[in-house]
Amino acid sequence: MKKILVFGASGQLGNCLKEVVEDKALEGYVFPDESEANILDVNSLEKLFAKHDPTHCINCAAYTAVDKAENDRETAYAVNKTGVENLSDLCNSYDTVLIHISTDFVFGGDGSTPLNEEDTTAPVSVYGRSKLDGELVIPTVLNKYFIIRTGWLYSEYGNNFVKTILRIGKERGEIRVINDQTGTPTYGIDLAKTVTEIISSGITKYGLYHYANDGSTTWYGFAKQIHELAGTGVKVLPIPTTEYPTPAKRPVYSVMDKSKIKQTFNLDIPQWEDSLKVCISKLEN
Repeated sequence: MKKILVFGASGQLGNCLKEVVEDKALEGYVFPDESEANILDVNSLEKLFAKHDPTHCINCAAYTAVDKAENDRETAYAVNKTGVENLSDLCNSYDTVLIHISTDFVFGGDGSTPLNEEDTTAPVSVYGRSKLDGELVIPTVLNKYFIIRTGWLYSEYGNNFVKTILRIGKERGEIRVINDQTGTPTYGIDLAKTVTEIISSGITKYGLYHYANDGSTTWYGFAKQIHELAGTGVKVLPIPTTEYPTPAKRPVYSVMDKSKIKQTFNLDIPQWEDSLKVCISKLEN
């Protein structure tokens, strides 16, 4: 029987995985507490691997504070690179398949066509560089791995763009949102379902994959749709990036081509607007 260890179980994607596992009544998933599953604590990791002897390991643990990372490089690299290295070493020792979640922020974002897995990476932030370095570690240690890049992740859980935009909108009645950065919102539940389907499929076409919902928009388009679906009456106004400077630079364009993951695992990926509707309705209930 499969035994799947999930790291970062208390984070946004970890909680989405818990929901999907419960809904589908999937067996073999273990969600250890952060206190015993710190990916920087090799001794704790070794105890967990020895106890469970997992067939699969899902790494949802990450340092994702994009702006904060600019001045906290050491922590970002510790979690996003060293932690990945620790998990890769143990997966290698236990013949465990690693499923690692990465980001569209590994790209520079100066193109205008959807990015595939072969496209050149050129991160423009400390966060993006630390995540790319984490990706690059894995193939040097392991043969059995899936790296899944995603972007603009949101859900009912944790802190994310959807919840922040709803809160700020309700506080102010009018918000200004960047309209010259393009990507694809990804519903955490959809990504979690995809991860469980990859494991259940038994398909062993290991390597790098892109996953996000279908379609694309700007942060402004995303925010506008959030408030329209929630029926808040909040006015959403478009602004250029120059009007909202941040410590970390973001990719101007990071829409990803999902052809490879669709074909390999026979996936039907929902449109981002449809998934957002599901999330908003759950937040309202």
